[in-house]
Amino acid sequence: QVQLVESGGGLVQAGDSLRLSCAASGRSSSSYAMGWFRQAPGKEREFVSAIIPTTGRTYYADSVKGRFAISTDNAKTTLYLQMNSLKPEDTAVYYCAAHNGGSIYSASSYNYWGQGTQVTVSS
Repeated sequence: QVQLVESGGGLVQAGDSLRLSCAASGRSSSSYAMGWFRQAPGKEREFVSAIIPTTGRTYYADSVKGRFAISTDNAKTTLYLQMNSLKPEDTAVYYCAAHNGGSIYSASSYNYWGQGTQVTVSS
């Protein structure tokens, strides 16, 4: 079992920055990758970013590339998402997830999810 708890969301203005955190406990070290997804009202959950903790390799959606940065702490028990130059279209509930095999970019490849944290960007 893996438990994931996100924090750090909030209401910001366009151009501002936020850093999301995801505290992982349980057997998170057995996951090949950790990822961030987001879901806006009326839309499907979409991939944002992922990292393979053992190698540091990172993956980003085109919509956030160059603005967002994913990282982990040295103990690899906390996942971060640094979000800069936020836009209104970044407004969504952000979820962290533990990968269970398959495509890094697909939500169906992740079997553990946090409860989500709301990010709202006003124009």
